[in-house]
Amino acid sequence: MNKISIPILGMLAFVLALTGCGSSPPAKQATSAPKNGGYYLDDGPGARPPANLDAVPDAVPRDEPLHRFANRTYAVLGNTYTPQTERRAHSEEGLASWYGRRFHGKKTASGEVYDMYAMTAAHPTLPIPSYARVTALDNGKSVVVRINDRGPFHGKRVIDLSYTAAHKLGYLKRGSTRVRVESLDPAAYDTQGEALKEGIYLQVGAFSYADHAQQLLARLRRALDLDAGRSRVVLNDALHRVQLGPYPADDAAQADRARVRERLDLNAVLVRRD
Repeated sequence: MNKISIPILGMLAFVLALTGCGSSPPAKQATSAPKNGGYYLDDGPGARPPANLDAVPDAVPRDEPLHRFANRTYAVLGNTYTPQTERRAHSEEGLASWYGRRFHGKKTASGEVYDMYAMTAAHPTLPIPSYARVTALDNGKSVVVRINDRGPFHGKRVIDLSYTAAHKLGYLKRGSTRVRVESLDPAAYDTQGEALKEGIYLQVGAFSYADHAQQLLARLRRALDLDAGRSRVVLNDALHRVQLGPYPADDAAQADRARVRERLDLNAVLVRRD
């Protein structure tokens, strides 16, 4: 079994907070795989992992403020890393590794507690927090993870996934696999984690509270006899936006706009997503 790469975890967050720029991690940081294979030190899977890890839902992209300290420039093992300080398109291919029980329950670079059974990941430069779709190139399986940690810093490895994320991609026993990592725009995902397609949408309302948005969504579905594929709540700029669509053309959207006004006495607006 291949060694799993080691993230910097809470130590980096501590160093960043003190200096504003990372320095080398402790000497016990792993720099090469053990010659006889296996896990680094006592890392690896937990003794009693939860049942049915395949049922663990992917992370749902949220529009969150960036961490105050975890996106500063830092140095590890003689290399300097400058994280993104804004969310923008990012795509790369390389090796994904994973980390497990040795770090379970300890703080990540974001200050959050690492849960090896959650859908999270460590990346050297993507913003913390942010979201990415990771696709295994050998089998086409993909997951959505939340970036809340820094690492890996070994060889050509580009991302460290949680135990569960690696399980869902099917490479736990191999230790690593080639993947494509693509950053995700929270505004392009609904609150159920479904990607929004380009096109024309109707926005019927925007609420600070998710419950209010869900109540309106339920009313719309009953009144217009809509299925889940044509109606959703999108979380963007801290507002839960109730949207219908996408529509193939303005005429179709305007027809539903008239139905919304007639049946619910609400004025919807057209929104174009390019």
